[in-house]
Amino acid sequence: MSIQDIIEGKKQWRAHVARIKTLPPDYQIVYKEMQKYLFKVGPVSLSDGRLLPGIVDFFEEGVAAEKGVLELIGTDVAAFCDDLIKDSPTYADAYQESISGEPGAARK
Repeated sequence: MSIQDIIEGKKQWRAHVARIKTLPPDYQIVYKEMQKYLFKVGPVSLSDGRLLPGIVDFFEEGVAAEKGVLELIGTDVAAFCDDLIKDSPTYADAYQESISGEPGAARK
């Protein structure tokens, strides 16, 4: 990864954070909780940079439709996040496979 890649990544992250700050306060609170949960669970797909901006897109559409954030995701933030990443392997899964010694286990 070059310095240019790092700088570009920081620019993208700052733009992402700026989008979050334009959301209503209740959306921001829920987004931050979702982000915390996803960072903790660690889906491998999180690093490709599409999941979190996709959530912001979804929230922006909800705001435009004048819906409350809980109307969009329900009252269980963790369950909503789990549903988003249900088919994605997590870093914990990859680690578990690497130590289990199972054939085909991810080794790094």
